[in-house]
Amino acid sequence: MIDVVDVSRRYEGDRAALDHLSLQVAEGECLALLGPSGSGKSTLLNLIAGLDRPTEGSVTVGGTRVDRLGEAAAARYRRATIGLVFQFFNLLDDLTVTDNVLLPAQIAGRPAAGSRRRAHELLETLGIDRHAGAYPGRLSGGERQRVAVARALMNRPPLLLADEPTGALDTASGAEVRKLLIDLHADGQTIVLVTHDEVLAEAVATRTVRLVDGQVAVG
Repeated sequence: MIDVVDVSRRYEGDRAALDHLSLQVAEGECLALLGPSGSGKSTLLNLIAGLDRPTEGSVTVGGTRVDRLGEAAAARYRRATIGLVFQFFNLLDDLTVTDNVLLPAQIAGRPAAGSRRRAHELLETLGIDRHAGAYPGRLSGGERQRVAVARALMNRPPLLLADEPTGALDTASGAEVRKLLIDLHADGQTIVLVTHDEVLAEAVATRTVRLVDGQVAVG
């Protein structure tokens, strides 16, 4: 599904965030990217999501050359292909849980009735349907991350990208999200996970890759 070939990403005046890195991810795989801060994990995730472009090399996802997409085409690619989950949820506090989950469908111009059914199904599946009319500020960290995952899955993306999804959570909430990711992968969801959490990586991932100084660590 993902083919990253000889990719480098350099920023003016800085060392390379990624340095001639190659990586492949198969459909249905759950890959955990581990490494210290500054190792290039989040940069790689941004390149796969089409939020950034490599200085050199190519990034192909599901047959699409992501590194060649213009801004509008990259936005369409993300709507169709990518679900994004962030460390700090990125929910809109003035919208209810249901309305947060509906946002990707609204942006994609999908029919309202079908989208509401899909949102309800997701909230029910993730065990937070009782909070459908609540606002995010009234939820626990684990519940907010479940809302963020529901939003990410709204348009049925083939690829879920999660950047430190348990990083802002307490131990109990982190365990909830860990179980959720395990269940999603068991249902066939392809996942690329950036984390510092060795327990999360060991529990969820089918393969772990460590990055050091923008390269895949060997040994």
